[in-house]
Amino acid sequence: MKDARLSILSLVTALFLLSLTAVSAKAQETSAEFLSDLHDFRISNYMALDAFYSFSATGDTDTLNRIVVSINNANDSMNSVISSTSGVLSEDQVEGLNQEFDQFKNLMRGNINEVRDRGYPDLRLMADLATQASNLNNQASELYAISQEKSGVATSDRVESARSAAVIMVQMMSRYAARSNSSVSQTFQGASSDVPLDEQAIAFEKQLSSARSGSPTGELKAALDDVAAKWQFIRSSYINYNDNNVSFIIDRYSKGIIEGLENAIDLMGTTS
Repeated sequence: MKDARLSILSLVTALFLLSLTAVSAKAQETSAEFLSDLHDFRISNYMALDAFYSFSATGDTDTLNRIVVSINNANDSMNSVISSTSGVLSEDQVEGLNQEFDQFKNLMRGNINEVRDRGYPDLRLMADLATQASNLNNQASELYAISQEKSGVATSDRVESARSAAVIMVQMMSRYAARSNSSVSQTFQGASSDVPLDEQAIAFEKQLSSARSGSPTGELKAALDDVAAKWQFIRSSYINYNDNNVSFIIDRYSKGIIEGLENAIDLMGTTS
């Protein structure tokens, strides 16, 4: 037990140190890569939130490691945005996003410490974390749209639909994890103005349909067909989210969908 607590402490310490990570140079980053970094940033933060909801119920060290990995990935994306030479966003815009990210990391550390020290989460602090995740995503999405307009990058409609689908899915997954890991999940799964899960599911479906348009072939078709098949398997769980469902299956398939969409986006980069 003592060894486990030391391992958790080490991981939390690592999370504290993430904000001190040096910004690495990314020479001559293109505007398209800049957009990709902002997209990856949104995905990684919600992956961290999803992992935290599981950690809040189990205190499991492996799950905590998933949080650290996701925050680290988001940190890498943020560093790339900060050091970008594309000039798409102003320094103030980038710094504003970075400050929101710092708040998210601070709240994540505080919530982890609550679970580690007390054995259960502080619902108020958890609600703050969910709200900050939403604020962070909204700001990143706004800057993504601004970057698109200013850069003039003609990202294909299918790529944009796949990215939107991935963001919706990771949001749904984290919210479902909140519901699955607490009897009072409505307290902390996000602001009351959040779109209901069943409506998000319909929005996801529309974006996926758009991503599959244009008669894709080869590896891209296979990747998108696999995403669609996984979605059909868990669709009813999101549509009827108040029913009793097997949460670990929903989590596994949701992650598979996100991974499949990211693979499809990479393939679209060379075929679209």
